[in-house]
Amino acid sequence: MSAKDRIYVGSKPILAYVTAVVTSLSRSDSVSVMARGRAISTAVDVVEMTKRSFLSDLVVDGIDIGTERLGEAGAERNVSTISIQLTKPKV
Repeated sequence: MSAKDRIYVGSKPILAYVTAVVTSLSRSDSVSVMARGRAISTAVDVVEMTKRSFLSDLVVDGIDIGTERLGEAGAERNVSTISIQLTKPKV
């Protein structure tokens, strides 16, 4: 999977990320939706909206969760992460 096959979710409107997922899946068979911290719920919304409204045959291939340490030395904090792998079914 190349960097083009990854969608990093942030603070844009949900439909902007849904469009990015649909566009990416038109060029390849899989895409990974990734987010950190507060954007995790937005990433889940992006996947659900894409599945329900645009690509009903989309398959969630896997969900990886984790924690990253961010910040300067002495002021580090843990930030949750998620990566949701989506694939088009084989025809």
